[in-house]
Amino acid sequence: MTAPLEMRRVRKTYGEGPAAVHALAGADLTVAAGEMVAVMGPSGSGKSTLLAIAGSLEEPTEGEVLIEGTGLAGLSRDERARLRRRHIGYVFQDFNLLPGLTAVENITMPLELDGMRHRRARGAGLAALEELGLADRADSFPDELSGGQRQRVALARALVGDRRLLLADEPTGALDSRTGEDVMRLIRTACHGGAAAVLVTHDAQLASWADRVVFVRDGEIVDATSPLAGPESLLAGGTPGDSGEAR
Repeated sequence: MTAPLEMRRVRKTYGEGPAAVHALAGADLTVAAGEMVAVMGPSGSGKSTLLAIAGSLEEPTEGEVLIEGTGLAGLSRDERARLRRRHIGYVFQDFNLLPGLTAVENITMPLELDGMRHRRARGAGLAALEELGLADRADSFPDELSGGQRQRVALARALVGDRRLLLADEPTGALDSRTGEDVMRLIRTACHGGAAAVLVTHDAQLASWADRVVFVRDGEIVDATSPLAGPESLLAGGTPGDSGEAR
């Protein structure tokens, strides 16, 4: 089966000469369907750059990125945009909601751009908001929402539709612990449905929901491990890290 995400020897350099910054230095990462991977590392290690390149928001200086087996290097700008709408859900750290659209319109716009009829798209958007406890704020604008509510709208936008790859930069950063756990359960459910997820985080509690944790240092993936508690125990109501044995 083709992996939703493959990154092969990916390098990213900003600038030239002595002032050049090597954000990624030959990163390799493959994420299988149904797998959740947490990416951890110190500030400036290259985590967010890795996520942006995986989501085709930035181009690598060297290396290869494949989404569902399709290499990004050979795609035009319009083809990349179409691939993002159809296959990739992205949760930005700053939410990236359009201020002139309501919560449900922010969610449904990518679906409608991809040809889904308005009524069907709105129904999907409302269902996603209801799952996240925001059905009553569907017609509110982003500046009428709290930070936590905006983050949940951004997550709903990423999850709605038949996207095969979910990329999230600190997806629970603006949420209280209970809402954060609800969000992680939704991401885990998406993975059980066959999606792959990559989460950038500094929070070990959040990382413990993942099937695999990779560590980035100085632009390189230097280590990988499995968290203590498996996702099935979490779906069954356990708490992250409640198992005493490594998986």
